[in-house]
Amino acid sequence: MKAVATTAGALALLVLAGSAQAIEGGIDVGRDYTNLHAGLGTTSTGFAVSGNWLRSDHDGSMGSLGLGYNVGLGDAFITPGVKAISTNPKDNKDGYAIAVGVGVHLPVTNMFNVFGQYYYSPDSFSSHINDYQEASGGISFQPISLVDVRVGYQYMTMDGKDGRKDNVVADGPYVGASVHF
Repeated sequence: MKAVATTAGALALLVLAGSAQAIEGGIDVGRDYTNLHAGLGTTSTGFAVSGNWLRSDHDGSMGSLGLGYNVGLGDAFITPGVKAISTNPKDNKDGYAIAVGVGVHLPVTNMFNVFGQYYYSPDSFSSHINDYQEASGGISFQPISLVDVRVGYQYMTMDGKDGRKDNVVADGPYVGASVHF
């Protein structure tokens, strides 16, 4: 049943992102975590769909499916959005969270960009955790239009509920790369 709901949700988000044209996928690797991500419409104005799966070496994993709207301000983007997150903390019960947040993408030159994002889910929008937070930021280098190389910092935490341990899934610098089609 969970797979049917996830598939139906993904198809609904793809229909909403019909105006999106660019597809991207990539990987970020930190000291104790790995993040796989994909997106549709993340580099153009309008609706954008994104998804990721992050695995920590010590504190569990999480996956998300997000919907945002890229608002163009000149060459920059501000992206308010919402994410449905499946949580799998090591020292807590599996659950979910619905997080709201915003992302920013600011070109510095033709090849260098600065980016950041923050998402938050309170206890009332999550199951089996008190709250969920994620923040990331960094610099990207795009030597050709199809490849993007990044360095940045990512922080992601699931605060324990009912006396259970907090799980910091990601907290540290990372390097990553994406391919755009």
